[in-house]
Amino acid sequence: MLQPRKTKFRKQQKGRMKGDSGRGNQLAYGTFGIKSLDSNFINSRQIEAARIAATRFMKREGSLWIKIFPDKPITKKPLEVRMGKGKGNVEYWAAVVKPGRILFEISGVPQAVAQEALRLAAQKLPVKTKFIVARDYQE
Repeated sequence: MLQPRKTKFRKQQKGRMKGDSGRGNQLAYGTFGIKSLDSNFINSRQIEAARIAATRFMKREGSLWIKIFPDKPITKKPLEVRMGKGKGNVEYWAAVVKPGRILFEISGVPQAVAQEALRLAAQKLPVKTKFIVARDYQE
Protein backbone atom coordinates (compact mmCIF):
# COMPACT_ATOMS: atom_id res chain seq x y z
CA MET A 1 0.00 0.00 0.00
CA LEU A 2 1.31 3.42 -0.94
CA GLN A 3 1.89 5.90 1.85
CA PRO A 4 1.29 9.62 1.23
CA ARG A 5 4.53 11.47 0.75
CA LYS A 6 5.36 13.75 3.66
CA THR A 7 6.53 17.16 2.53
CA LYS A 8 8.36 19.82 4.45
CA PHE A 9 6.10 22.61 3.18
CA ARG A 10 2.40 22.99 3.96
CA LYS A 11 0.10 24.50 1.39
CA GLN A 12 -1.05 27.98 2.37
CA GLN A 13 -4.83 28.46 2.25
CA LYS A 14 -6.96 31.58 2.46
CA GLY A 15 -9.24 30.12 5.12
CA ARG A 16 -12.98 30.39 5.59
CA MET A 17 -14.78 33.18 7.45
CA LYS A 18 -17.48 31.07 9.09
CA GLY A 19 -19.45 32.03 12.18
CA ASP A 20 -19.59 35.18 14.28
CA SER A 21 -16.67 37.08 15.74
CA GLY A 22 -15.48 35.44 18.94
CA ARG A 23 -13.46 38.43 20.15
CA GLY A 24 -13.64 42.19 19.73
CA ASN A 25 -17.43 42.11 19.70
CA GLN A 26 -18.10 44.56 22.56
CA LEU A 27 -17.23 48.21 23.12
CA ALA A 28 -13.99 48.44 25.08
CA TYR A 29 -12.83 52.08 25.01
CA GLY A 30 -15.41 54.34 23.40
CA THR A 31 -19.05 55.24 23.96
CA PHE A 32 -20.12 54.77 20.33
CA GLY A 33 -18.98 52.36 17.66
CA ILE A 34 -19.73 50.58 14.42
CA LYS A 35 -20.20 46.83 14.34
CA SER A 36 -19.82 44.65 11.25
CA LEU A 37 -22.90 42.75 10.05
CA ASP A 38 -21.18 40.54 7.45
CA SER A 39 -17.76 39.03 6.79
CA ASN A 40 -15.08 40.24 4.42
CA PHE A 41 -11.43 41.22 4.14
CA ILE A 42 -10.79 44.92 4.84
CA ASN A 43 -7.49 46.13 3.48
CA SER A 44 -5.24 48.75 5.03
CA ARG A 45 -6.19 51.45 2.51
CA GLN A 46 -9.89 51.09 3.34
CA ILE A 47 -9.19 51.31 7.09
CA GLU A 48 -7.11 54.45 6.58
CA ALA A 49 -9.76 56.06 4.35
CA ALA A 50 -12.43 55.39 6.98
CA ARG A 51 -10.21 56.82 9.73
CA ILE A 52 -9.57 60.03 7.77
CA ALA A 53 -13.29 60.47 6.97
CA ALA A 54 -14.29 60.10 10.63
CA THR A 55 -11.58 62.35 12.10
CA ARG A 56 -12.25 65.10 9.53
CA PHE A 57 -15.93 65.22 10.43
CA MET A 58 -15.16 65.25 14.18
CA LYS A 59 -12.78 68.19 13.55
CA ARG A 60 -10.20 66.30 15.63
CA GLU A 61 -12.29 66.48 18.80
CA GLY A 62 -12.83 63.42 20.95
CA SER A 63 -11.03 60.11 20.51
CA LEU A 64 -11.18 57.48 17.78
CA TRP A 65 -10.02 53.88 18.21
CA ILE A 66 -9.43 51.49 15.32
CA LYS A 67 -10.21 47.99 16.62
CA ILE A 68 -9.02 45.97 13.60
CA PHE A 69 -5.50 45.47 12.25
CA PRO A 70 -4.51 44.28 8.77
CA ASP A 71 -2.22 41.35 9.63
CA LYS A 72 -3.06 38.90 6.82
CA PRO A 73 -0.91 39.14 3.68
CA ILE A 74 -2.93 38.71 0.48
CA THR A 75 -0.78 37.50 -2.40
CA LYS A 76 -1.37 37.66 -6.13
CA LYS A 77 0.55 36.42 -9.14
CA PRO A 78 1.17 38.85 -12.01
CA LEU A 79 -1.13 38.80 -15.04
CA GLU A 80 -0.32 36.35 -17.87
CA VAL A 81 2.02 34.18 -15.80
CA ARG A 82 1.97 30.41 -16.18
CA MET A 83 0.94 28.06 -13.40
CA GLY A 84 3.56 26.93 -10.90
CA LYS A 85 6.79 28.75 -10.02
CA GLY A 86 5.72 29.29 -6.40
CA LYS A 87 3.45 31.65 -4.56
CA GLY A 88 2.84 35.20 -5.77
CA ASN A 89 4.07 38.40 -4.16
CA VAL A 90 2.19 40.19 -1.37
CA GLU A 91 -0.32 42.51 -3.03
CA TYR A 92 -1.77 44.08 0.14
CA TRP A 93 -2.45 43.44 3.83
CA ALA A 94 -5.98 42.76 5.08
CA ALA A 95 -7.91 42.37 8.32
CA VAL A 96 -10.31 39.42 8.56
CA VAL A 97 -13.69 40.75 9.73
CA LYS A 98 -16.58 38.53 10.81
CA PRO A 99 -20.13 39.51 11.80
CA GLY A 100 -20.27 41.15 15.23
CA ARG A 101 -16.77 42.60 15.16
CA ILE A 102 -16.37 46.20 16.41
CA LEU A 103 -14.47 48.15 13.76
CA PHE A 104 -14.21 51.69 15.17
CA GLU A 105 -15.01 53.30 18.54
CA ILE A 106 -15.51 56.99 19.36
CA SER A 107 -15.84 58.93 22.61
CA GLY A 108 -15.70 62.56 23.68
CA VAL A 109 -18.22 63.91 21.16
CA PRO A 110 -22.04 64.21 21.14
CA GLN A 111 -24.05 61.29 19.81
CA ALA A 112 -25.16 63.13 16.64
CA VAL A 113 -21.54 63.96 15.73
CA ALA A 114 -20.38 60.41 16.45
CA GLN A 115 -23.21 58.90 14.42
CA GLU A 116 -22.45 61.04 11.36
CA ALA A 117 -18.67 60.50 11.65
CA LEU A 118 -19.10 56.73 11.85
CA ARG A 119 -21.61 56.79 8.97
CA LEU A 120 -19.01 58.52 6.80
CA ALA A 121 -16.39 55.97 7.89
CA ALA A 122 -18.71 53.04 7.17
CA GLN A 123 -19.20 54.25 3.59
CA LYS A 124 -15.52 53.56 2.94
CA LEU A 125 -15.73 49.93 4.11
CA PRO A 126 -16.82 46.84 2.11
CA VAL A 127 -19.04 45.48 4.92
CA LYS A 128 -22.50 46.41 6.18
CA THR A 129 -22.30 48.05 9.59
CA LYS A 130 -24.52 49.06 12.47
CA PHE A 131 -24.13 52.04 14.83
CA ILE A 132 -23.99 50.96 18.49
CA VAL A 133 -24.07 52.85 21.80
CA ALA A 134 -22.60 51.78 25.14
CA ARG A 135 -25.08 50.46 27.71
CA ASP A 136 -24.04 52.95 30.37
CA TYR A 137 -24.40 56.01 28.10
CA GLN A 138 -26.66 58.83 29.34
CA GLU A 139 -27.33 61.97 27.30
